[in-house]
Amino acid sequence: MRRKLKRMGLVLVLFMSSRYVLTTPGLWHALVADAPLLAQYVASSAQHQQPARNTSEATFSIVGPPTISPGRIDAILIAYHSPAAGLGQYIYDTGVRYGIDPVHVLAIFLHESTMGTAGEAIKTMSPGNERCIPDLPCVDLQLGGYAQMKSWQDGFAHLYALLYAGYLKGGISSRCPCVTVSQIVPVFAPSPNGNDEQDYIQAWEHAVQAWRAGAINV
Repeated sequence: MRRKLKRMGLVLVLFMSSRYVLTTPGLWHALVADAPLLAQYVASSAQHQQPARNTSEATFSIVGPPTISPGRIDAILIAYHSPAAGLGQYIYDTGVRYGIDPVHVLAIFLHESTMGTAGEAIKTMSPGNERCIPDLPCVDLQLGGYAQMKSWQDGFAHLYALLYAGYLKGGISSRCPCVTVSQIVPVFAPSPNGNDEQDYIQAWEHAVQAWRAGAINV
């Protein structure tokens, strides 16, 4: 079953899994390309869409400048023996491009695959364990299908694009724009798909707080 949802004059074809952002390849690249132009729009207007319920929750908006340095990103990846170690500057710069604090992408990476050392991501090089999308091969169909990234850099680029186009811009679901961790997780990893939403939210927010406070292992 699928549905069509219009956002800012674009039509996204969405499937039931919340980690799909299935579009034609040209439209997908158009969404990615407009990130620099729309990042300021997201930062200024997202607070008017699905506003945070309280001050504590607002602390966990994914929108904003980096709160950890490229060197700290690499130190964290090295501590977890991540195959993505050495990409700290790339992860940082890509976060700046999309207006997304990279500490949140690291938190997803940790929860999904212990920084690329466990599960499907070992094979697919996908920090967010993304499902199939039009510009990449679809593998492991017996498990529901996953996007096979070209490299870890490619995996991070696609995760940022998913968070930006799908969640901040609202293309993934009628429940979005989704800006905070507690708004994103029920769409990104819903309980009907076998996920523990509260555990995911707590783990994500704990990692963000710990890394911002100077921790390496959380």
